[in-house]
Amino acid sequence: MNKQRAIIIGGGVGGLFTGAFLAKNGLRVTILEKNPMYGGGLQCFSRHGKSFETGMHIMGGFEENGVLSKICNYLGILEELNIQHVPSECMDEIIYSHNGTRYTIASGKEGFVKSLAIHFPQEEKGLRTYVDKLFELTEELPLFYLKESPTGMLPHSEMFTWSADKLINHYIKDQKLQELLAYLNPLYGGLKGHTPAYIHALINVLFISGASRFESGSQQLADALKNVIEQWGGQILCNKEVVEIRVQDKRITELMTSDGTVYNGDWYISSIHPTVLSQLISSGAFRRNFIKRLNEIPNSYSAFSLYIDLKTNRFRYIDHTCYFMDDFGLMWNQDEVNVSGKIRAFMFMTPPEIHQGEYATRLLVHCVMSFEEVRKWENTLVGKRGEGYEEWKRSISEQILSKLETLYPDFREMITEIHSSSPLSIRDYFHTKEGSMFGYRKDCEYTIFSYLPVHTKVKNLFLTGQNVNLHGMCGVPLTAIHTAEAILGHNNLVKAINDAYETK
Repeated sequence: MNKQRAIIIGGGVGGLFTGAFLAKNGLRVTILEKNPMYGGGLQCFSRHGKSFETGMHIMGGFEENGVLSKICNYLGILEELNIQHVPSECMDEIIYSHNGTRYTIASGKEGFVKSLAIHFPQEEKGLRTYVDKLFELTEELPLFYLKESPTGMLPHSEMFTWSADKLINHYIKDQKLQELLAYLNPLYGGLKGHTPAYIHALINVLFISGASRFESGSQQLADALKNVIEQWGGQILCNKEVVEIRVQDKRITELMTSDGTVYNGDWYISSIHPTVLSQLISSGAFRRNFIKRLNEIPNSYSAFSLYIDLKTNRFRYIDHTCYFMDDFGLMWNQDEVNVSGKIRAFMFMTPPEIHQGEYATRLLVHCVMSFEEVRKWENTLVGKRGEGYEEWKRSISEQILSKLETLYPDFREMITEIHSSSPLSIRDYFHTKEGSMFGYRKDCEYTIFSYLPVHTKVKNLFLTGQNVNLHGMCGVPLTAIHTAEAILGHNNLVKAINDAYETK
């Protein structure tokens, strides 16, 4: 394969992992990224010497024998990463403002059950059965455990494609506990009646098995993947926006970037949103019905975020993620909760530094939001959205700060500076449709409709990234394995990853 060339469109998480896998296996990889910086959701931005993550804040899969540990070990970058493992006794905290109730969620099967059974002792048996079922559902996806899988469609149990809320309610009767078990919704776009049970199970099992965070930012993983690609003779080219993909006889012959440069290869991989891809590719390469479907698949919701620069030695470091709710009844469909300029739910955290001390230097707030909240400004440009938009952002920020002050009196006095981003920022920064955080929404009511394979009707074009199969910090690398194996051979990469881990 050392004579074959792979051109990857998009230098986000999916493009970087796919490129690293292919480069390590002998292909000459070129990644074309339209932005000035590669990394996608791994990117960080700096203000006054402090780094702020734009996407990847917390992860599962980096524990011993975890899927990301195995993947990064195979790529030779595991030891380079500065990872902080979240304490098992409290990986997450859920806070209900109306009565001050706090729920501490522990990791590990036993810890998870016990931490909730303290508040709901009558549900302990149901909790155990529910957690066992979560792990059982994940076994139906061999790739999740880096197991070699048979070719073709895998058979699945009936519960696999239930809605997540139906799965929870099947085992749990207390309505408050039913809601609490959906607290990770903002990490995967969970919606009542729509999110499949297997998606809910995958994310929850990841975090029950152990949560981790990057020390001093997630850009380090993007940099490490770039080094792998370059080490094996590949390259990442930024400010290279692909504007045309030319197809002849169902094969891509070449593509062109906005500066007029033409690139050609043996294989092409798209890590951009499929609707954007369909606008770039030659007319007739995709069937009209397929393009229609790409445009009709619902996208996951977006978010409003605050990036808060804290004064030195003023705000104590929090070693876990916190979820703030005004009241019960808001956990599902949070894009319908934070509407009309009123904020009722969000998550917040203090990202760790290397050698993290007693006090935090930054605080991040992540608030689920529908693109409809910024629809009136959708045709504006960055920095030119008008005073109405700026006033709206200030109003949202003030609401969040006021709610944080109910938890931490005088919080405003601990702040040096605040930066914010909206669904428009995500749309323009990551080039995702309507600022979607997780790409296409997986829907248990339309499982086949919302599913995209890595293969396309164009013989040398494959898909990767969060719109295909799985999303998130673990799901996208797994999809990248699937994409890379379309070229390298079925199960070849999975076997190599496991072999490398067993002999380390």
